[in-house]
Amino acid sequence: MVGLAIALFAGPIFLAAYRAIGGESRSDGQVMMRELGVLLIVALLLWLIKSWESLPLGSIGLQADRVGRSALRGGLLALLLLVVTVGLYFLLRGLGIHLGKESPGAFHPSLPVVAFIMLRAGIAEEICYRGYAIERLQGLTGKAWLAGLLPLLVFAIAHYRQGMGGIIAAFVLGGIMTIFYMRYRDLVANIVGHSVADLVLNVGLPLAGAG
Repeated sequence: MVGLAIALFAGPIFLAAYRAIGGESRSDGQVMMRELGVLLIVALLLWLIKSWESLPLGSIGLQADRVGRSALRGGLLALLLLVVTVGLYFLLRGLGIHLGKESPGAFHPSLPVVAFIMLRAGIAEEICYRGYAIERLQGLTGKAWLAGLLPLLVFAIAHYRQGMGGIIAAFVLGGIMTIFYMRYRDLVANIVGHSVADLVLNVGLPLAGAG
């Protein structure tokens, strides 16, 4: 239960507290400190698995004996996520819903920092919302549907700052990643797919536009 509380709620609570104490980020340094704080939460969760639960990281789908297969699966997942994201963009725009929401005058980190954010998101969100939460909830309840749905709802709501479009997109894309994980139990593939898709959208496209 402690691990589930950390996996589902520690990240959003930390980010909200960070903003409440320090205000909105106005520099790359502030953003990096925020992202490193989230990674520390992930490190705490991994320590809990190994030291408190006395379980291997394979218990949340983190296995290093199938890297090639995981990379291939991750690439296919990334492609699927990108296709669905494009479809969501046009669908939501047609409904008058913006995909993503930004405050006026919001700070824009440099592209290297954005790349770090995307990698952090792929790692932290898949470990917390997919690998750990799904495995432990299914172990506690014996209900696969509940283990998949509850973390997905928390994941979607955690994107509230991106507006309704962001919540809808997080639910749909998170649902794809949830189904993918529950099908293969390969968290490395999920991390690769999530990270690659985010990097293409948030780093690759701006670079292509700048070129």
